[in-house]
Amino acid sequence: MINREHPLPLTRQCRILNISRSGIYYDHVPVSDKDRDLMRLIDEIHLEYPFMGSRGIKNELWNKGLKVGRTHVRTLMRKMGIEAIYKKPRLSEPHPDHTIYPYLLRGLSITEANSVWSTDITYIPMAKGFCYLVAIMDWASRKVLSWRLSNTLDTSFCIEALEEAISRFGTPQIFNTDQGSQFTSDAFTQILKNHNIRISMDGRGRWMDNVFIERLWKSVKYEEVYLKAYSSIAEARQELTKYFDRYNKRRRHQGLDNMTPDEVYWDTIPKLKEAV
Repeated sequence: MINREHPLPLTRQCRILNISRSGIYYDHVPVSDKDRDLMRLIDEIHLEYPFMGSRGIKNELWNKGLKVGRTHVRTLMRKMGIEAIYKKPRLSEPHPDHTIYPYLLRGLSITEANSVWSTDITYIPMAKGFCYLVAIMDWASRKVLSWRLSNTLDTSFCIEALEEAISRFGTPQIFNTDQGSQFTSDAFTQILKNHNIRISMDGRGRWMDNVFIERLWKSVKYEEVYLKAYSSIAEARQELTKYFDRYNKRRRHQGLDNMTPDEVYWDTIPKLKEAV
């Protein structure tokens, strides 16, 4: 898809094809079939039991008849971005030189669209490897505003998702993230500051601080990813595009009074309410 000999710049080709720029500069290291299958199972176990570390996950694998050592489990968890001592996938580690911002959502009643947006990264297994998914969600409506796939855990695909969300839906009052280096980086936070968006960050290991996007990951994986074996990032992008379209427009949520994310978003967005 990407033509390095074409006169059109690579960044422009990526933008047209909706591909993260990071992917074209990365030489993917193959994963063995055995390790790929183990990583898929580890992901499922971790999603079901987020409190488990490498020892607990190793025991669960043994219960399934897979006699794998704890050291190997720990190695694969690190490759996936799962940190054993936390209650959520640690796909992004804090950078010692980056500013950490306080958590601003505690005690707030968030009922209007564009009051708070949140984001996170999760691991996506494929038939012959894996990639990472970042999504930006409106807190009140659960609407997925934008998302990107990448085969590396750099900052660029997170920035691309943020820029798309802002260009399509305006700006929130508060943007909430975890303390990962992608989200604490100057490149990411400066975009928020340039738009006068207040920055909120989860406490270390407090996956409940960003609970709605954690629930999104569970829905994405059980309703879409685990049912398929994507042959490539291009196929994953194609299938996830259809999934998120259905999720936003047709999937009714009990927590939203049986409304869809799109219905709640457009019904509660302040600009539309003021214009009535």
